[in-house]
Amino acid sequence: MASTKEKAVEDKLQDLYKLQTIDSKVDEIGVLKGALPMEVDDLEDEIAGLEKRINRNDEAIGEYENEISRHNGNIKDSETLIEKYEKQLEDVKNNREFDALNKEIELQRLEILLSQKKIKEIAVKLEAKQETVDASKLRLEGKNKDLEAKKVELEKIIAKTEKEEAKLQKEADKIRKNIEPRLLKSYDKIRERYKNGIAVAVVAREACGGCFNRIPPQVIIEIGNAKKIIACEHCGRVLVSPELVGVEVE
Repeated sequence: MASTKEKAVEDKLQDLYKLQTIDSKVDEIGVLKGALPMEVDDLEDEIAGLEKRINRNDEAIGEYENEISRHNGNIKDSETLIEKYEKQLEDVKNNREFDALNKEIELQRLEILLSQKKIKEIAVKLEAKQETVDASKLRLEGKNKDLEAKKVELEKIIAKTEKEEAKLQKEADKIRKNIEPRLLKSYDKIRERYKNGIAVAVVAREACGGCFNRIPPQVIIEIGNAKKIIACEHCGRVLVSPELVGVEVE
């Protein structure tokens, strides 16, 4: 008959293995979801960035259009002044007035040429900016479609697994309350260390079920006796005998 101390160690090992089994099932659900949650987040960030870029470019286009409008207004003002000065030429009384009016007409014509040049330069910038916006909008449309598809796929998986995941999490929380904090902290650290999340390994064919390194015969006997918690000397995982946790080893 096992002593109180031996039974306590057995209980600890069994609780750790139960927790490991549940956490592994939760991990499997995470694998089922795959990288979808991260892909959804990345797409949402990319879409937000594209929308900001489009808004900035739309503002720039608006400024270019305002500049073109202002230069067209200048051209119209200059044309009005030219018409006015040409009429005044009909009533000039001397050469000085004639030269002064012609000088003003020439000045307004130069203003028109300058505004026309500016309009052409801005129009080139405007066209380039519009092409950028059109390309960004096309890309945004594609990203929105991708996001919608990813969300639908993720929602299907969540709908399929959320009840099971919630149930498993509830069971894990219950078991965690029965495990002493020091041991639980060590268990969590080991889980974080390995991609497969295995912190409690069953001994199989005289080897660690986590790293598959051979275990000395004397250590295997100690693991089977379950008088103390033993960690694999190679990987640090907690080792349990298959008999203790009711696992059949081939």
